[in-house]
Amino acid sequence: MLKITVNEASTFEVRQEKDKWYLDGSLFEGDVAQLSPNRYHVLWKDRSFEVEVVEYDPAEKKTTLKINGQLLTTTTKDRVALLLESMGMDHAIATKINEVKAPMPGLIQTVSVKVGDAVKKGDILLVLVAMKMENTIKAPAEATVKAIRIEPGTSVEKNQVLIEFA
Repeated sequence: MLKITVNEASTFEVRQEKDKWYLDGSLFEGDVAQLSPNRYHVLWKDRSFEVEVVEYDPAEKKTTLKINGQLLTTTTKDRVALLLESMGMDHAIATKINEVKAPMPGLIQTVSVKVGDAVKKGDILLVLVAMKMENTIKAPAEATVKAIRIEPGTSVEKNQVLIEFA
């Protein structure tokens, strides 16, 4: 079973039994045709829908869809997440991040944090220049900076540890 929340407002329960899908307990009697890797055509309740998957973040279980031109954001909770939530352990789902590695080779332009800084998800940690483009590297989660393994002007290789978290 999945629990899907749309635009942080409406919540739907989706489950599959054998080859049939149920939406809030009712059998889904529609038709879905994949047009390309991220585009679908859906017929449901005598209506036609053009659906495009604009963005998908598997870590956050968040999807941005464009349905007939309208953007919608969905978040999904699977059976495990729902079980942890029912036990009051939903914060245990968050993954502990121990380090940030270079996503590509390049040159460190600036470092925006120092050891001991508390960072939130999305805070800018540093800027990596690669192929004449500035790439802002952001914190993947809340953490405290334990060590900084680079400094401005340092050349780095792909997957080299840049920052460690406590």
